[in-house]
Amino acid sequence: MATSVRLSPEAEQRLDFLAARTGRSKAFYLREMIERGLDDMEDYYLAADVLERLRKGEEKVLDAEDFWRGLDD
Repeated sequence: MATSVRLSPEAEQRLDFLAARTGRSKAFYLREMIERGLDDMEDYYLAADVLERLRKGEEKVLDAEDFWRGLDD
C-alpha cells in the first residue's frame, strides 16, 4: 500500500542523513518506525477510547472478586 507522508524539514533531513550513513532506504526506516510505533499507538488510543466509554457509563469495571468469580462460570 502506497502512502504519502509530509515530514518537517528537520525530520526529513535526519531521515536523509540516517539513510545515507547506513545505506538503507528512507522507506525502510519509515516502515520500521511505523511497525514499532503502531503497538504503542494502539495501546494509547484504544485505552483512551475505553476510558471515555467508562466515563459515559457505557462500560463497567469489575472488582477482583467479581472478575475471578466470572472466570469460574
